[in-house]
Amino acid sequence: MSYDPLYIQFLYHFNRDRDYYECHEVMEELWMEENRSPLYQGLLQVAVGLYHARNNNTNGATKLLTQALSKLELYPNHKLGIDMDRLLQECRQYVIELQQHVEMGPAYPFYDLDIHIIDELLAADVQAYKVVTPD
Repeated sequence: MSYDPLYIQFLYHFNRDRDYYECHEVMEELWMEENRSPLYQGLLQVAVGLYHARNNNTNGATKLLTQALSKLELYPNHKLGIDMDRLLQECRQYVIELQQHVEMGPAYPFYDLDIHIIDELLAADVQAYKVVTPD
């Protein structure tokens, strides 16, 4: 299966350089190209949720990750070459931790998530992706 270059770029930014803002930019473009697919919107919301968590906006992070879960739960595991079940499990745990932390105290101890790629061709495409920057 071949994957959209924007999806490959999204996975690169998500897993490699952890640029969740850029993930949002890239995935929003793909989401609009794909007729506002709930699948792409859910992945976009995971990235934005992590962006909020990194910036100590626990309410925003909780809201976005919860919305992502409601969309991504509709899809089977291994959809789009990723381990969807694992992503869902890790997002659920993140939401639980965010909710507990809001009740207990100050800044949430942010940590990154990975989207585990199970399609070897997709993994190779993400590995080979190079960010082109102007000189």
